[in-house]
Amino acid sequence: MKTAVITGGGGGLGRALAMRLQGRGYRTILLDLDPGDLVETERQLPIACDLTDPVQRGAVVERILRDHRCIDLVIYNAGITQINAFADLPEATHRKLFEVNYFSATALAASLLGAVRAARGTHLAISSVAGFAPLFHRTAYAASKHALEGFFKSLRSEEALHGVRCQIAAPSFIATNIGNPQLRADGTSRPGAAADGVDYMTPDQAADVILRGLDRGAPLIPVGRVARFAWWLNSLSPRLFQWVMERKMRDA
Repeated sequence: MKTAVITGGGGGLGRALAMRLQGRGYRTILLDLDPGDLVETERQLPIACDLTDPVQRGAVVERILRDHRCIDLVIYNAGITQINAFADLPEATHRKLFEVNYFSATALAASLLGAVRAARGTHLAISSVAGFAPLFHRTAYAASKHALEGFFKSLRSEEALHGVRCQIAAPSFIATNIGNPQLRADGTSRPGAAADGVDYMTPDQAADVILRGLDRGAPLIPVGRVARFAWWLNSLSPRLFQWVMERKMRDA
């Protein structure tokens, strides 16, 4: 039985990905700050963990590697967003987005590097359109996703020597928390609740696109028509993309 580790496994996209992988015969290990109502089954192991806490992360990695010497797939899906002007963004919140969206992913990748190599497996980072293009009122979020993409694009060249793939999925807007933003005191929240989103996809639709891209071995997987258009337009003319993005987001 193949093994997949999914961070942010308690959220809508994490659950949708897990369900489909279980249907393919995977054993899925779902890491989340709050796994919610997820229950342990033969093919599903939810684990509560704050991946930004080195002690908690270390204990979870030790538990995973004790039972699984080979990891076929790691999906770095955990993330938070913060929607506001940079002028109103506290430095602590800016750093928090990097801790969750970037550093927790890279730290986990380092801990599971050997196990993924042993399986000749795949690192799959869930980024965003904001990982390759600007996004209005999301300076810290976009910066953290740009960093995530830069890391895994660079790691790709190193891990190819070990038969390991590094792939990146870039969704636009996925409706995982519409009407339930779960805002924290610092204004951060799980992605998928923004009122200014454009052309939302369901988690199931996004999971299907991501796994098709995974099967193809696509280096970058634009998820949804907005993401595909954004990738094309930003590659063609970053200036035009910025104008279109600002117009759409300000009017949303």
